[in-house]
Amino acid sequence: MSSTAKVIRREWLDWPFFEPRHHEVGEALDRFVQSGALDTIDHTDVDGACRKLVRAMGEAGVLDCAVAAPDGDATTIDSRSICLSRESLAYADGLADFAFAMQGLGSGAIALGGSADLRMAVLPKVRSGEWLAAFALSEKEAGSDVAAMSCTARADGDDYVIDGEKTWISNGGIADVYTLFARTGEAPGARGISAFVVFPDDAGFGIADRIDVIAPHPLATLRFTNCRIPASRRLGAPGGGFKLAMQTLDIFRASVAAAALGFARRALDEALSHARNRHMFGATLGDLQLTQAALGDMATETDAAALLTYRAAWRRDVQKLPTTREAAMAKLTATETAQRVIDRAVQMFGGRGVRKGEIVESLYREIRALRIYEGATEVQKLIVARDLLKPR
Repeated sequence: MSSTAKVIRREWLDWPFFEPRHHEVGEALDRFVQSGALDTIDHTDVDGACRKLVRAMGEAGVLDCAVAAPDGDATTIDSRSICLSRESLAYADGLADFAFAMQGLGSGAIALGGSADLRMAVLPKVRSGEWLAAFALSEKEAGSDVAAMSCTARADGDDYVIDGEKTWISNGGIADVYTLFARTGEAPGARGISAFVVFPDDAGFGIADRIDVIAPHPLATLRFTNCRIPASRRLGAPGGGFKLAMQTLDIFRASVAAAALGFARRALDEALSHARNRHMFGATLGDLQLTQAALGDMATETDAAALLTYRAAWRRDVQKLPTTREAAMAKLTATETAQRVIDRAVQMFGGRGVRKGEIVESLYREIRALRIYEGATEVQKLIVARDLLKPR
C-alpha cells in the first residue's frame, strides 16, 4: 500500500448500529494513522514491518479492543469496534490490518480457555505489541474441513507430545506465541480436538516452509516432531479445542468483511479522485456516463455490504444472538463486492491501474485472499443455505 496513510471518512457512524463510544474508537484510529506510524514501515521487509506495526499499535492502545486483558472476558470483546478498526486500518494499509487482526485471533482462545497463569503470561505481551500471536488451525488436508485434521497431541504423564504439520499459518515463523489445535482423540471428528499454547523455542517445533503469496504477508508451514509441552498449556477441556476455535472465530468473523470494506472504500475514493482529475475528450473521466454508472454501482454495493457487516456485529454485541448466517452473508458479500469494486477501479485507471506501486494495484492483490481465508465464498454460501434449511 501507499507509504502515505490516509484516514477513512466514516459517514456511516450515524447508522443505528453504533453508539457514541464507537466515535471514540474511530477518533483513536485516526490519531494512530495520522501519527505517521504507518509511514515509516518498510513493506519490502514483511517480517520486520509486522513487528513494527504491532509494537506501534500496542503503544497507541489500538490493540486494546482486540486483545482481552488477563482478567477480562474475551466474549465481551466488541465486534463493532473490531470491525471499525479493521475497516480503518485496511483503508490505510493492508499489512496494518493483517497485523491487528492476528493479535486478536491468535490470543482469543487463550483468553477464553487459558489458565490464570497462562493468561497473565501471554495476554499483556500480545496486547502491548511486545509479542506477535498466531492461530494454527489449518492443515494441508484440513482447511474448510477442520474435522479432517491429522496433527496429533497425545497425553504422556504431565505432558502432551505433538506430531504433525500446520500450514497457511499467518505470522508463522515470526510469532512469539502460537495457539495450536491438534487431535487428542476423545471422540471422532471435531469433538476429538484440543487447543494448546506453543512457543517457538519448544523442542520439536520448527518452520518447515515459508509461504510467499501475491500480497506479501508472513505465512508458514509449521512442523512438530515429538514436541513435548506441559499439560498446563492446554486451553480448556480435553476435546474442547474445536469449540474454542469456533468461539474465537465468531468474535472476529464479521471483521473479515470489514477489512474488505476498507479495501473497497479506498478503491472507491481513489477512483473518484482519478475520475475528477483525469482529462479526456475535452472533459473529465467523471463526466462520462459510463464512469458515473460504474461509480454508482461501486458506492451502492459497498454500502450494501457494510449494512450486512455491521448488522452481524450488532446482532452479536447487542442482541447476544448467534451470527452464523449473518456473518457468513457479510463475509461473502463484502469480499466479493470488494473484488468487483477494486477491479472497476483498476479498469478506470487504465494502464496506471496495473503498474506496481499504485494504490489500486496493491488493493487488487490484497483483496484476493479475503475471498478464501476464514471460509471461502463457496463455504459461506453453504453455511447460509444450511442455516436456512434447519427446522424452525
